[in-house]
Amino acid sequence: MLKEHERIVLTADLADDGLEAGDVGTIVHAYADGEAYEVEFVALDGHTKAVATVAADRVRCVNRHDMAHAREIHAVS
Repeated sequence: MLKEHERIVLTADLADDGLEAGDVGTIVHAYADGEAYEVEFVALDGHTKAVATVAADRVRCVNRHDMAHAREIHAVS
């Protein structure tokens, strides 16, 4: 089970939140059953772009082989 404050990588798109597989976030709450996490996604300028509840099977831990990559995001209506 992942813990609060760990960085994660999405493994699936979250279209409703404007997030894509590969986006990196930080767990701000781990639900007791370990089946889901509340994750904050922050743009490179430090502004929060989304906070989403994400199922455990849609995230993975960041590892030493990961490389950050920038993309522009657009407001979700």
